[in-house]
Amino acid sequence: MFLRTVLRLLRPKQWTKNLFVFAALVFSLHLGDASYVWLSLRAFFAFCATASFVYVVNDIADREHDRLHPKKRLRPIASGEISVAVGYIIALLLLVIATLLVWNLDWRFVMCLGAYLLMNITYSFYLKRVVLIDVFVIAIGFMLRVVGGALAINVPRSSWLIITTMFLSLFMAIAKRRGELVALGSEEANGATYSTRKVLAHYSVEFTEQMTTICAAGFVFSYALYTVSDRTKEMFGTENLILTTPFVLYGVFRYLYLLHKKHLGESPTDMVLSDIPMLINFAAYAIAMLAIIYLK
Repeated sequence: MFLRTVLRLLRPKQWTKNLFVFAALVFSLHLGDASYVWLSLRAFFAFCATASFVYVVNDIADREHDRLHPKKRLRPIASGEISVAVGYIIALLLLVIATLLVWNLDWRFVMCLGAYLLMNITYSFYLKRVVLIDVFVIAIGFMLRVVGGALAINVPRSSWLIITTMFLSLFMAIAKRRGELVALGSEEANGATYSTRKVLAHYSVEFTEQMTTICAAGFVFSYALYTVSDRTKEMFGTENLILTTPFVLYGVFRYLYLLHKKHLGESPTDMVLSDIPMLINFAAYAIAMLAIIYLK
């Protein structure tokens, strides 16, 4: 029972975000190279341990506010299932694990991971209360995962891949804010207390919808331009990567459908992992993309 509670504290579902670390491995055509895969796996788990460290520290810092939230009050520290002292011990162990994982990795990756850690700790204690900066911090976190994945295996970073990641992560972060506004209900969303996340007082459903539209368009266009860029065609030796664009479009449309019609979005990870059509579309995209760039 205790181990299950600790696992909930670490939020392993959120580790799926760290799959962005493997983007450089896949698009640099090193997926079949065991040494590169091993380095990417170490980078992935280093990000997982670091992210869980941030989650634990955040849960300790926000335990009083979390107790006012209908869902967050069930978190292990907010509910009292795990004491604050034990929480600090778990956080320290996670930091030790992350340190061991990055041992002898490229020093630039270590700096990238350190920047991710510092930014997220600052986010937990301050930046999450600053309007717009809060969603940009989330986006930068995804970009650091992509850059970190490239640094870990020492391959060039694609500017197109980074900007595409920025638009996608901004899209999901802003959609999350919209989902939180809807979840709070009409009374609180119209300006009452915002006791669980004060930054929501600066957002509105209409404002977040405008921003999600801009970011969704930016994501689709930047991805499409990436697939037809001269560097991409030269590297992969094919122009067929553009054929994966319909999968990207469907994923965006499906996400918006779940956000607006199913009133989901407060937890993007849960929304994506629990939607069968979204999972099928992602699998189809992965198969098509790998077949195009590896099998030509």
